[in-house]
Amino acid sequence: MKLYPESSLWSEIAYLAYHLHWDLQTLLDLEHADRARLIELVADMNQRAWDALADA
Repeated sequence: MKLYPESSLWSEIAYLAYHLHWDLQTLLDLEHADRARLIELVADMNQRAWDALADA
């Protein structure tokens, strides 16, 4: 079984905790694919927000 790098896991958790304000246990309980999808969605929302500011 291949383990996911601990530093990557903590980076993902910190990113989601910062943006979603979810508790640590909730984030740790996520499956990798779910966590990756949430990161993608949050990053997309952030990019759209920055793009809107740039267009203003």
